[in-house]
Amino acid sequence: MNIIIRRATDKDLDDLYDMICEFAQFVKKADKVTITKHELLEEQKLFVCFLAEIEQKELAGYIFFFPTFHTWTGKAIFLDDLYVRDDYRRLGIGTRLINSAIDYAKETGCTKVRWQVYDWNKDAIAMYEKIGARVGDNNLNCELDI
Repeated sequence: MNIIIRRATDKDLDDLYDMICEFAQFVKKADKVTITKHELLEEQKLFVCFLAEIEQKELAGYIFFFPTFHTWTGKAIFLDDLYVRDDYRRLGIGTRLINSAIDYAKETGCTKVRWQVYDWNKDAIAMYEKIGARVGDNNLNCELDI
């Protein structure tokens, strides 16, 4: 199976949007998706997305992240989503996607990659620990809808 990791383009935004909705359904938060395809297109300068493509025809997953800055450590990226479609899990695609984001972070002078993981997602936690990530700390998530 030929798997290509590549940066998403304008032509991919419909399929990316569909996968974002699939991911939201996977984590049982489909009702939280309020962004539109148009907003993705209009705001794409604010994020980076890499896609996993199978045989140059079918998308198997994506990683979606954006630049951030931390007062203690400086320039970083925040991984918002990492999703691999069910049929393509356990093929190393998730690891390849996260490694592509890590490579991007290194190439752009970042000092850190940060993200969140659901405590029930044991497979993801195991993958993150395998690449050397520290999972869990004493921080709690805060969110404010405006």
